[in-house]
Amino acid sequence: MTQQKTRTLNLRIPGPTPVPDDILAAVGRPMVNHRGKEFAGIVQRTTDRLKDFFLTSQEVMILSASGTGGLEAAVVNTLSPGDSVLAVSIGSFGERFATIAETYGAEVKPLSYEWGQAANADDVRAALKEDAKIKAVLVTHNETSTGVTNPLAEIASAVREFDKLILVDAVSSLGAIPMEMDSWGLDCVVTGSQKGWMVPPGLAFASLSERGWNAYEQSKMPRFYFDLGKHRDSQAKGQTPFTPAMSIFFGLDIALDRMAAEGLESIFTRHKKIGAFTRAGVQRLGLELLCQDERFASDTVTAVKCPEGIEVSAIRNAMEDDYNIILAGGQGKLSGKIFRIGHLGLVQEEDISSTLEALGETLGKLGFKP
Repeated sequence: MTQQKTRTLNLRIPGPTPVPDDILAAVGRPMVNHRGKEFAGIVQRTTDRLKDFFLTSQEVMILSASGTGGLEAAVVNTLSPGDSVLAVSIGSFGERFATIAETYGAEVKPLSYEWGQAANADDVRAALKEDAKIKAVLVTHNETSTGVTNPLAEIASAVREFDKLILVDAVSSLGAIPMEMDSWGLDCVVTGSQKGWMVPPGLAFASLSERGWNAYEQSKMPRFYFDLGKHRDSQAKGQTPFTPAMSIFFGLDIALDRMAAEGLESIFTRHKKIGAFTRAGVQRLGLELLCQDERFASDTVTAVKCPEGIEVSAIRNAMEDDYNIILAGGQGKLSGKIFRIGHLGLVQEEDISSTLEALGETLGKLGFKP
């Protein structure tokens, strides 16, 4: 394999993900009146289509924000200061969700796991049984920092036994791996445009169940820009309550066309196959996966332990300099200990094949011997 840079960047991070050419072209189109008929049509189409991916009959609101803005919206629209919440955390983004709730005055009860492991529904059940004051459970469906997917359906079933709210960070899962908002009984689901949706960063999507909207009516946390009621009411008129990131809406409109044409089940199957292909390829190189339990291994990102005696930065720098392949590093306490290979959105098997081939050559040049 040549050691020269390839002409096309192979962006193998778990977001932002590569953007198809037709979506890039749409993002660059001229502005229109964001209170006019043309944009109203885009708002109507995109919000209606998103329901098919959330698998919900509820409205899906589009906010001009990152996924973290969507998580803040989840907290401030359903909770009040002093509410007790169970924060299920298996990594950096689980901790972030908890921090947002704590920042707004919630009493956070952590249920934390070793990074690389998944949460256990029985532990959630036990925590809720022990503390009847808990109002809501915060959970990350797919933990990007560790490459682990939580058994969300099982966790949600446990939460439903106690009639508590369940607020879900689905930023790196929805649109790539199975998640069913209504049938799993999820009360708030949030995702972001720069992941499986193949669109640049800038939009967050959020939906509330009927229980979620009841909680909204009772919630006393301060909110203005992230008030989901304002977004719901504006969307009914084909508008947004504030000036939207219009260019990203244009791209989303095309992206949802592409995804509908591929079909939801085909999207899930493609990601499942590529996830398994990535993990198998990493192990063939003699490397160790952070997530040791295949049942919970993420099909959108793979976290790999860095071999002893080799720096993560050396691997990442060589991959970028020699092959134009961009890998992600570790986050938080995993910084310098792992690197991550993103495989969601616009990704095919050949993207991963070239990544694994380059990774093998890079490791050899750095002195790694499996």
